[in-house]
Amino acid sequence: MYYLGLDIGSSSIKAALVESDSGKRLGLVQEPETEMSMLALKNGWAEQDPDIWWQHVCKAINRLKAQCQISGEQIKGVGISYQMHGLVLVDKAGKPLRKSIIWCDSRAVDIGNKAFQDLGVDTCASHVLNSPANFTASKLKWVKENEPEIYEQAYKFMLPGDYIAYKLSNKINTTISGLSEGIFWDFKEDDVANFLLEYYGFEASLVPDIVDTFGEQSTVAKKGAEESGLVEGTPILYRAGDQPNNALSLNVFNPGEVAATGGTSGVVYAVTDKLSGKEHTRVNNFAHVNYKKSEPRIGKLLNINGAGIQYRWLLNNLDVSSYEEMNTLAEGVPLGADGVCLIPFGNGAERMLNNKEIGTRLLNVNLNNHNKSHICRAALEGIAFSFVYGIEILKSDGIQAKVIRAGNDNLFRSDIFANTVATLIGQEIEIYNTTGAIGAARAAGLHKGGVENFGKWIVENDLVTTFKPSTDKTAYLEAYKKWKEELELIINKESLK
Repeated sequence: MYYLGLDIGSSSIKAALVESDSGKRLGLVQEPETEMSMLALKNGWAEQDPDIWWQHVCKAINRLKAQCQISGEQIKGVGISYQMHGLVLVDKAGKPLRKSIIWCDSRAVDIGNKAFQDLGVDTCASHVLNSPANFTASKLKWVKENEPEIYEQAYKFMLPGDYIAYKLSNKINTTISGLSEGIFWDFKEDDVANFLLEYYGFEASLVPDIVDTFGEQSTVAKKGAEESGLVEGTPILYRAGDQPNNALSLNVFNPGEVAATGGTSGVVYAVTDKLSGKEHTRVNNFAHVNYKKSEPRIGKLLNINGAGIQYRWLLNNLDVSSYEEMNTLAEGVPLGADGVCLIPFGNGAERMLNNKEIGTRLLNVNLNNHNKSHICRAALEGIAFSFVYGIEILKSDGIQAKVIRAGNDNLFRSDIFANTVATLIGQEIEIYNTTGAIGAARAAGLHKGGVENFGKWIVENDLVTTFKPSTDKTAYLEAYKKWKEELELIINKESLK
């Protein structure tokens, strides 16, 4: 028997199967094989059709069944991971009223900033642990202000994963973790953030019913079964946003455990039991998958926009053929890149830098002595230093890392990158070869508990290697100090403009 995991991304839909008794992966597919398109009617906008997600979900499930030669009857439960912060609005018939305003759409920034000013720092920090910013609640307010005819028809709002669960089950519901990522959850009152609903002028009836993150949330209905290839009655047992789910996929549940990813952007996601919003302008705080008021588990999410995209830009613009070649070139240059310094923040405004947009800076290049090897080394170190800088922000917000687990991304495949981070933070980094879809499939098996077995599955099936800190940190600390001085000079200049 097997569990099915779905990962609803903005680039593609992934579906995975794992064995229900061992967590061992059986198969993984992606639909479409090329990236899904986004609609951008204006600069800063990004929308997708929720029913396109559903079509790809159905194709992925049927492809996966055929590839693994199994039937729908052999799938005993479904777990869902999804792109966070999106808005899906449906009418009473469950039909989307407009395309989804997805996570990277920035049209509601001013609305969220005004709410933050009007409601006050203390209220936002103590109740929702965040600024309302550009999250789902602010996007819904944008619809109310700019598309009142659509808003008036709205029956419920949903997050992307809620909509896929609805298409499978014909039941509309959500989770506390999901509501918190939309800034709809009041941690102080342990209830829907009614003060925010009132401020934005939302009807409480728009909020879906709340179900547990783990457990039988609903079951596949007849129509959902016919379209998806699953069997009617198959339970939906888990649902979470992609970053909490990525942390779960790396067995990160408890205070002091930290998940890291080094994809196009970098993410450090640390779990704490403290309802603290000290760094709420630089760090996002969401209910983790195992949050309970009696045993709070908050995921502190720090995003680094300028991470893998910086290294990919160099791949595309240097005379090199692969990341492996770049890593080899970098290894031929000593630590500190002979003084060459790269500031990697060239992918838009950085929240952890208080939303400053400082760009990429390549500094201290000597045209007689330095070459692309030095640039590759400086890039890996610069991105690693940005992770360390972010972890320092998390420490100022009360995080004490006990274990760091990371996905086997391009950056973490580099010894230079991983060793630099491990040495500067003084912590081992465990690398695992897993995905969000596989994590969601395994999470479906947690509806009856068994976190210990879950961790065992991940170690036995996915552990790739462990990077240990170097015993002599002197050269690392000196290189990081120089990088940080350059960064802070740039930040101070930007502040004076």
